[in-house]
Amino acid sequence: MTDSALPGFMQPVEEDRRIPVTILTGFLGAGKTTLLNYLLKQPQMAGAAVLINEFGEVGVDHHLVEQVDDSVVLLDSGCICCSVQGDLVKALKGIFMRALRKEIPPVTRVLIETTGLADPVPVVHTVMEEPFIAERYRCDGVITAVDATHAVGQLGDNREAVRQVAMADRLLITKCDLADAAMRAEVAARVAALNPGAEQIEITGGVVDPAVVFGCGLYDVSGKAPDVAAWLGEERVRTQQAVAAARSAPMAWRKSGQPIVAPTAPARHDEGVRSYVLTFSEPLNWFAFSDALGLLLQVYGERILRIKGLLNVIGDPQPRIVQCVQHSVYPPTSLPAWPDEAPYHDRRSRLVFIVRELPRDAVTELFFSIGGVPADPEA
Repeated sequence: MTDSALPGFMQPVEEDRRIPVTILTGFLGAGKTTLLNYLLKQPQMAGAAVLINEFGEVGVDHHLVEQVDDSVVLLDSGCICCSVQGDLVKALKGIFMRALRKEIPPVTRVLIETTGLADPVPVVHTVMEEPFIAERYRCDGVITAVDATHAVGQLGDNREAVRQVAMADRLLITKCDLADAAMRAEVAARVAALNPGAEQIEITGGVVDPAVVFGCGLYDVSGKAPDVAAWLGEERVRTQQAVAAARSAPMAWRKSGQPIVAPTAPARHDEGVRSYVLTFSEPLNWFAFSDALGLLLQVYGERILRIKGLLNVIGDPQPRIVQCVQHSVYPPTSLPAWPDEAPYHDRRSRLVFIVRELPRDAVTELFFSIGGVPADPEA
C-alpha cells in the first residue's frame, strides 16, 4: 500500500492556474478611475489586463486612465451587465487567445472596472459559469467603491448601488477627506447593514494597498446576505433560458417558416435613467461655462447622476476634465494632450450626462440660451 492510499493521508492540493479576475465596481462618481490610476502604477499590476466599461454614447473614462496601451480594453457598446454574453465574453476570450498566440505578454490577472450603473450579478455569474471563461479564469473578488459623500442617498434611490455593496468582498469607502466623521459613520452603518461580512477600508485620493484589492480568493456567497445567492440563481436560470431559446430558434424557423423574435432582455436599469452628450462647437469661456454649470446643478442636481467630459477652454491648449455628481463639482484637472482618436480628435468640447428623468431639451436650453454658451448645430 502506498502512502497516498493510507487512511487520513492528505493529497496535495492542486494549484489553481486559472487567471484571477477582480471586479471593481461602485456607483457613478465613486472614484473607480482614480483608484485604477493609482493601482496601475503599482508593481502588482505587472502583466495585468484592464477592461473599462462605460455607460453613454461617448467614452471618457478610458482617456482619464494614465496608462493606456494594449493591456487596457474599452467595452463601449453598452453597460457591461447588459452585454455580458457579448462584450465581456468576447474581451476575455480575446485576451486569453492573444496571450496564447504570444501577441501580448502573458496575462497574470484581469481587472474589470464596471460602469457606475452596472449590476455586478451577471458579471460575476459570467466569470464563474460561462464554460470557456470559467475554465480559464476565476473570480478573485468583487471590490466596491462607496462614495462617502453621496452613498446614503444613492443606496436609497438606486437598486444597482445596493447590489454593488451587497455583492462585495471588500468595500472601499472613498472621498473620506470630503466627509466629516458623522457622515462617514452613517455610511459605514448603512453598508454594514447590507453586507456585514465585507471589510470596510477608508480611502483618500485613490490611494489603496493592492493587497486590499487583490487576493480575495474564489468568490463565495457565504457570509453575504441571502439575496446574493438568490440573485446568482436567478441569473443562472435567465442564462439557461436564453441559451435554450437561441438553440431552438433555427428549428422553429425551419418548421414555421416565420421569423423568430428573440426573447426581450430583462430590464437591468431604471427606465428613467438615460445618457446623452452635449457638444460645444467653439472654445469655451471658462467663467461663463462655470456659471452655466453651477446654475444647472442648482436647478437639476437631484436628477443628475453624473456629468463628465473634456472641454476646449479658451487660452488652454490642454483638454480640461470636468466631473460632477448631483450638486457637486469636483476640481477640474487637465489631460496632457487631446486624444488622437474620435470623437475628441476634433478638439470640440463634449459633456456626457447620465440623468434620471431630465430631458435633454431642458439641459440644452439652460446651457445654450440662459447660459449663453455657443452650441454645436448638430447637438
